[in-house]
Amino acid sequence: MNYHLTKEQIEFYQTNGFIVIDNFLSPEELEEWRKAVGTAVKERAGQKMPGKDAKTGEDDGINEDAAYFGKVFDQLLNLWQTNEDVKKIMTDPRIGQMAAQLAGVDGIRIWHDQALFKRPWANPTSWHLDTPFWSFSDRKALSIWVALDDATLENGCLYFIPGSYHQTSFENKGIGKNMDGIFEVYPQFATVKSVAAPMKAGSCSFHNGLTIHGAGANMTSGYRRAMTCAYMPDGNVFNGIANILPEPYLSSLKPGDPLQNDEQNPVIYHK
Repeated sequence: MNYHLTKEQIEFYQTNGFIVIDNFLSPEELEEWRKAVGTAVKERAGQKMPGKDAKTGEDDGINEDAAYFGKVFDQLLNLWQTNEDVKKIMTDPRIGQMAAQLAGVDGIRIWHDQALFKRPWANPTSWHLDTPFWSFSDRKALSIWVALDDATLENGCLYFIPGSYHQTSFENKGIGKNMDGIFEVYPQFATVKSVAAPMKAGSCSFHNGLTIHGAGANMTSGYRRAMTCAYMPDGNVFNGIANILPEPYLSSLKPGDPLQNDEQNPVIYHK
């Protein structure tokens, strides 16, 4: 695993709100990730999240058009909670160290992982922010995005608006069908040049949860598979948003309570 970050990489991330790391996984590690994630996805049989009945492609209440959004990507969350091989991958302290170094924090907890598979001819993922969906509000929260297939301009690679995280907020615009919907809230970025992030399989990116990002349509007859994980800097508190928290845990929380449940959100790295 290519997990040693240079000073220049950390500075690039902290300026732009994203970084692409080529050849993050060795060929052997890539096959390990593909096998683990593929098995975990099959085991879930379309169930989006442990403890909830929602299936991939169904309306989850976030978006108003289930038929359209069901064809953006297949999304399965917290595979680490239902498959031991994925758990081993997702709790790797080397990845936690990378996330902590990029974010400039001492400790990192898993918020949630998610497999994001664009099927052949899938719809684009419109510009959006991540952190406003989550149950905590931290300007340093971030995610890793690992390409399990080559992510190309043709099949739906990521795009970023560089530097946007310095000015965005926790207002939740959601993820609409119109690519330019985010610019109703942040018009200052409507004319900024976006940056495409094509990646070979086994490469990865990190991005801040307040960086404006999206992905193109899959204009090919093949899959574009990615495995991702969102990270919460240690020491955060509940902001009142349910997000992925299971009901028994959610019912025990009130806004301002610390999010330090090691079963739900384990610490994977601390200085």
